[in-house]
Amino acid sequence: MNIDTSKIVVGGGSAGGNLAAAVALMARDRGGPHICYQMLIYPALDDRADTQSMSAGTDTYVITSQNTLDMWNYYLDSDRTNVPCYAAPSRASDLSGLPPAYIMTCEQDPLRDEAIIYAMRLMETGVPVELHNYPGTVHGFDYLIPSDISKRAIRNELIMFRNAVRNNH
Repeated sequence: MNIDTSKIVVGGGSAGGNLAAAVALMARDRGGPHICYQMLIYPALDDRADTQSMSAGTDTYVITSQNTLDMWNYYLDSDRTNVPCYAAPSRASDLSGLPPAYIMTCEQDPLRDEAIIYAMRLMETGVPVELHNYPGTVHGFDYLIPSDISKRAIRNELIMFRNAVRNNH
């Protein structure tokens, strides 16, 4: 297929952000393939759902904290005593050696804080992170209704993707 395997970027929004983070972890732990960048767009990363934004997200637009808890129960079942980090990336004890990341969060999203915490943990291990929190926005805002802020968010996502591929972190 003539793919340049030095320029693999993984990314996704919401549950797709969970899968992208898990792929980055698994590629690191299994010695490949090399991932040059990860794009985590309002990702679901932590099944424990114990952040302030999750507590405050009982009546948020698009998804609520209850929707998120339901999602985790469907995905992992209700017994979460031994959840692997490949299912809930925030459970990884070591985030070092992961590819650089672009992480986008929304102010009025129950998932906001877990993504910010994950970004901070990545930075603590020396992983370069570009973190964007969009004020006044909700989960999925960038594709819900065309607006100046949604256009800006999409433009930023595309710029970060292009830069990742060009710069080949």
